[in-house]
Amino acid sequence: MAEQKKENLLEIRDLRVQYNTDDAVVHALNGFSLSMKKGENLGLVGETGAGKSTMALSIMRLLPAKVGEITGGSILYDGIDVVHAPESEMQKLRGERISMIFQDPMTSLNPVLTVGKQILEVLELHFPKMDHEEKNRRVDKMLQLVGISPDRKNEYPHQFSGGMKQRIVIAMALIAEPELLLADEPTTALDVTIQAQILELVRGLKEKFNTAMILITHDLGVVNEVCDNVAIVYGGEVIESGSIDEVYSRVKNHPYTDGLFKSIPDLETNAARLQPIPGHMVDPTNLPIGCKFAQRCQHCSERCRTEAPRLHRVNSTHFIKCHMFEEDTCHG
Repeated sequence: MAEQKKENLLEIRDLRVQYNTDDAVVHALNGFSLSMKKGENLGLVGETGAGKSTMALSIMRLLPAKVGEITGGSILYDGIDVVHAPESEMQKLRGERISMIFQDPMTSLNPVLTVGKQILEVLELHFPKMDHEEKNRRVDKMLQLVGISPDRKNEYPHQFSGGMKQRIVIAMALIAEPELLLADEPTTALDVTIQAQILELVRGLKEKFNTAMILITHDLGVVNEVCDNVAIVYGGEVIESGSIDEVYSRVKNHPYTDGLFKSIPDLETNAARLQPIPGHMVDPTNLPIGCKFAQRCQHCSERCRTEAPRLHRVNSTHFIKCHMFEEDTCHG
């Protein structure tokens, strides 16, 4: 464990999470594994329902009470066992060492508190001994960094546009200069121009504070612009991971990753239609015995339907979970 702490900032191994509802048990994460180093930018890509947000909430240990449950696996953050850590230790981690930008800034901000007060609250919780004037100076500086005049810190969330609300949420997430930032589709509700501005802002602030980041998105283009490495998620598990160059080279890809690339418009070809991935996302309440992508895969064999694939090594840092790559078996 000590060696893992030196090598990786975050280590998730075989994580299993389920939601216990009145209607059914939803198996959201099913052997989810990934690791990342300090300062690394990791893009997490997959369809809605793949388990990306559940993974982020599990790291923060903010799964819905009495519904969300971690049933197996481990999460090590800089050597800290997140799954079994007492709530008092998690409160110290959240906001100070790990921060999260949630999907919708409209619901992430308290409508009855000024934006300045909400950013200041992070410092009051984690740095109680810091001088009040210094806290206010930090709030003003952070607002300037995200492109909002400090004069507006006494205004309320409804007085800001959607893009500016997202900037405020980013300021809240970064005010304590965390080591890890979880950005859960931070640009989904914004128009294309504002999306580009927000992504450039996040990238600049991340470099300024040397913050590691997991960017959760549906957009492979965004990952290519912002991230160093990428992990493709399907059915609650990572089915392919590697550097941007390795995965985007298109030399070897999981059939699902290949389908994602083919469904993106390409300006260099004159294709009449895009090639969507057939079928629907696997039902998390009724998972198949074999490969979770089998029912949608054009390369599916009988073995795929009855036997779950193992992780195979394409090279030292590129891994694919598919029977087609069995000759490059990963022993790590």
